[in-house]
Amino acid sequence: MGGDDARLRAVVSLAQTMAAAHTPRGSWRAAALGACEALGGSFAALSVWERGRGQLRVLVNAGERAEGEEEFPEAEAYPVHQFPEITEFLHERWAGGGEPDAWVETADGTADADADAGAGAGVREYGSGYGRERVAALRRRGRGCCVVAPIVLHGRAWGELYVARPVGASVFGREDADFATVLAAVVAAGISQAERLEEVRKLAFTDPLTGLANRRAVDVRLDEAVERHRVDGAVVSLVVCDLNGLKQVNDTHGHAVGDRLLERFGSVLSRCGAMLPGALAARLGGDEFCLLTLGPEVDDVVRVAAELCERAAELELGDGVACGIASTGDPIGPVVSARRLFRLADAAQYRAKAARSVKPVVAGRDGEVLRLADAPPRSPHDRRHLRGSRP
Repeated sequence: MGGDDARLRAVVSLAQTMAAAHTPRGSWRAAALGACEALGGSFAALSVWERGRGQLRVLVNAGERAEGEEEFPEAEAYPVHQFPEITEFLHERWAGGGEPDAWVETADGTADADADAGAGAGVREYGSGYGRERVAALRRRGRGCCVVAPIVLHGRAWGELYVARPVGASVFGREDADFATVLAAVVAAGISQAERLEEVRKLAFTDPLTGLANRRAVDVRLDEAVERHRVDGAVVSLVVCDLNGLKQVNDTHGHAVGDRLLERFGSVLSRCGAMLPGALAARLGGDEFCLLTLGPEVDDVVRVAAELCERAAELELGDGVACGIASTGDPIGPVVSARRLFRLADAAQYRAKAARSVKPVVAGRDGEVLRLADAPPRSPHDRRHLRGSRP
């Protein structure tokens, strides 16, 4: 019973640590480390099957990593034809009504005799053919054996959990393979929860109509960017755009057509924003959009904003955009808060709209904008009042 109790505690611990993770990466790492400890391994990895690319992509390597293995690799992936179990062996078992089982492989291509006794397909011998690549990988990395368990999510193969032991350690047995299957099911539940939470977070920071970031996302990112500027002087730029003519489109053609105009401009904004590394494209609400950048020089931001204005003017509906820019790369005075930068960009956009400018108005290059930003709102209904009155 002692062993059973230890494994039960390991299952509970794995579920709890995955549930406590705040990010997908944290969840992956908790899964790999928890499974590694539960199975007495020295190394564990979590991989996802990317069907469209035909590859197993490694999400995390945990434990005693071999040379060249990164904890969160950016480009470690393997063609599934080299590891066909996930597409062939597993599918055949599920199609027959069975459950996906884990299996054991060894560096010398043989299965432990005791483990194999009565194990059926759970522990298999590999010296050629089906598992050559995995055997070769074990040898290359100085590992003696591994247990591989499929991760099934929503009734489909999602990926695999891989736990290895070093050369000289005892080989995984049938009970280990069965336990790995249980652990993989716990990992699948944890991944499902993490994906749901990530989707909730994404929805909370995404504009549902355009798919761009929303005002909440801008506020968070802008606060971070201004703090970075205060620490090391990094250039922060904010481009605020007001889509002209939306009301007329709504009144003339209906709100469905107006929504299509918003979506179309959102795509143009996203495309232009991609020219500026790390830019965040967002819809602030209604007909108002913005680009937020941290790092690019202000002249590059102005150039992209000018192209944005040109592309907006070419849209079939609407009447272009009024575009205002505020950047710490220009002489706009100290920016001690995100509110100050927003107010300057808003004032520049307000001036561009009043002047029907077809080009962006830049706060640091227009004295009237600075005076407008520093003036108190004319009334509680002044649109600029929404940005706040303090610097």
